[in-house]
Amino acid sequence: MAKAFASTSDMEDKKISFTEVGRDLYAFTAEGDPNTGVIIGDDSVMIVDAQATPRLANMVVEKVRSVTDKPITHVVLTHYHAVRVLGASAYGANQIIMSEKARSMVAERGQEDWDSEFGRFPRLFQGHESIPGLTWPSTTFSKRMSVYLGKRRVDLMHLGRAHTAGDIVAYVGDENVMFTGDIVEYKSACYCGDGHFHDWPNTIEAIRSWDVDAIAPGRGDALVGKEMVNAALDSTKDFVRSTYLPAAQVALRGGSLKEAWDAVRAECDPKFGDYAIYEHCLPFNVSRAYDEALDIETPRVWTAERDLDMWNQLQG
Repeated sequence: MAKAFASTSDMEDKKISFTEVGRDLYAFTAEGDPNTGVIIGDDSVMIVDAQATPRLANMVVEKVRSVTDKPITHVVLTHYHAVRVLGASAYGANQIIMSEKARSMVAERGQEDWDSEFGRFPRLFQGHESIPGLTWPSTTFSKRMSVYLGKRRVDLMHLGRAHTAGDIVAYVGDENVMFTGDIVEYKSACYCGDGHFHDWPNTIEAIRSWDVDAIAPGRGDALVGKEMVNAALDSTKDFVRSTYLPAAQVALRGGSLKEAWDAVRAECDPKFGDYAIYEHCLPFNVSRAYDEALDIETPRVWTAERDLDMWNQLQG
C-alpha cells in the first residue's frame, strides 16, 4: 500500500467546546470529531450520541457535571457507527434508544464496523480496552417516539435515510432545537460510506421544514440561529450531491473506481478540501457513490480487509 489512511496519522487532541444551543441544551464538539448532545430535563438528562469509548464519554460527563447534577437516564444513538455508540456504558443510563433499523444494523455489521473504524481512526479508540462490547439498545422504535424528562418532551424521529438507513433526530420543541447526528455537518466532511445519496437531500429538506432555531450537528460547530442552520443544511446537501454526481457519471459509463475518485476530487477538492476529515472520508464516499449508481441499494459491509482492498485500488 502506497500510504496509510489519512486518519491514521491524526493523533493530535482536539479542542473541546461545550455550547448552549437552547435552554439547558448543549452541544459537545471537538473540531470535527464526533459531537455529543446533552438535553437536561426537569429531573434527568438525555445524551445524544455516546462517543467512541468510555474514555471519551467521560469527558462529556465532566462537562455535564459542570452544569447539572441530575442523573443521566437516557442515551439516544442516532445511528449504529462505532464512533457514536461504543462509549455508551460510561453514562450508566437505564435506557439506550435506537431506531429499530439501527439495531438491525448492529446485529448485521456492528462488529465489522467496529473493527474497520478501529483501524481507520486510532486516536478515537485510545482506551478501547474499557469498551465492554457492542452497544445494544434497550428500546427501539420505527418512525417516531416521545420521551419525557419530567415535563420536558423530546421527540425522536426517523425522517428518512441519509448517513445510514437508520438515522434518527432528536427534537426539543420547547426551544425549537434539533440534534441531527451525521445527517448534518458543519465545515466537516460527510462520511457517506454507508449512506443513501438519493435519499439524503430529501431528508435534509425534511429537517429544514421544521424551521428550527438551532442544530447540534454530527460534526463541527453548534449551529445557532436560522442563518447558520440553513447554511449548514445547504453545504451538507451540496457536499452529498457534489460527491455523488461525478462518481455516478463515471460508473454509468463503465469507468473504474479510480476514475470516479479522480472525478470526485476534481469537483470536491476546491469546495471542501479544507473540511475536517475530508481526506479520511473521501475514499469511502467515492466507493459508496459508485456502488449506488450501479443500483447496489444496500451499502456493502465495510471490513478491515475491504478497507485496504479499496484503498489499494485507488492508489493504482
